Formats: sequence, structure tokens, C-alpha cells
Amino acid sequence: MPPLTRPRAVATVLGTAACLASVSLASLCLTATSLEPARAQGTPGLLEFRWDNDKNYRKLYFFMTETARLKRSEYYLILRPKDRKTAILKLSVTIPSYFDSEIKAKNVKLCEMSEGGMLARTRCKRTIPATIEVAANGKAIEIFPERPISDKGTIGVYMNIFNPFNAGMYQFNALAQAPGDIPVSGVLGSWLIQIDPN
Repeated sequence: MPPLTRPRAVATVLGTAACLASVSLASLCLTATSLEPARAQGTPGLLEFRWDNDKNYRKLYFFMTETARLKRSEYYLILRPKDRKTAILKLSVTIPSYFDSEIKAKNVKLCEMSEGGMLARTRCKRTIPATIEVAANGKAIEIFPERPISDKGTIGVYMNIFNPFNAGMYQFNALAQAPGDIPVSGVLGSWLIQIDPN
């Protein structure tokens, strides 16, 4: 076989390089194609899981300072003006039986809220005078404001508690009694609390 001349050698090297480049490009395309489904998993799901599947379910906004289990956290259970149609004479928060955290009335308050966002933190602007009672089993909070709360402005229930031991989802429900002759409480919606593993 005759030795390669310089031009033929250069052509051979360039041909080999082009072949390797096309193989690398194909490999890169294959890798990019195989990664595509992983990026899609970051999008929110179309089906939201909740424990209490009834027609009255309405998702309410909340904020927590700490989501890990057993950590002390400040809970801000928010009620925006669009979440309530009437003034509130009494507000009740029901808590799942498996939410194993001690809630004390002294660590709960009703507030006018400043709803946070990108530049500001959710916080309690002003405490609304109210009598707060926690059920003996700790699974219900009854709040009796000194005067009916208007349906204008954002309000919320503030709690300073330890997160439960078990990670998972906990559905807190809000019920409100409007001023009137018939003392009936209506469902405002639910806060779906997520507790994460450490």
C-alpha cells in the first residue's frame, strides 16, 4: 500500500474528525432527548390531591416560615377579601386528628395581614381583638372577634407552633359564621399544609 501523501493525510484526518464530531453530535442529541422528560416533571400537576373531596373545597393561601417536620414554625393562614362574601362573626379552623402538634391559645391570634410576595414577607400588621379557644383535643380553633370582621381587607390566623413529627399533607378547613338571626357556619375553604422530611 503506498504511503499517504500530505494532502491525502490531511483529508483523512479531517474526515475522521468530521466523523467523530457527527458521532458526538448524535450522542449529544440523544442525551438531550433523553433529558427532556425530566424537565417536564417540574411543571405542576393537573390533579391536586386532597383528603376531603367535596364540592365546597376551595384552596386558600397560606405561608409558613419552616416546613420541615419538628421545626418551630410560624403559620399564616390567609383569608383574602375574595375568600369571604360576608362579614365574620365567628371563625373556626378545623385541624386533622393526625396533626400531632400541640396548639395553645396563647400562641394563636387573629390579624390584619400584609400578604407577602417577591419583595416583602407575609406578616401580621395588626392584631384584631378576639377571644380564642382551642378544643381540648387540639383539633379545632374557635375565634370570636370583639366586633364582626368586615369582608374588606386581608385577614389571617397566626400560629406559632412546632411542626408535627410525620411528614405529609394536612388539610386545615376554615368555617365562618356571618352576622344574622340564624347562627350557621359556612365553609370558606381549606389550607393544604405540606410538611417535609428533614
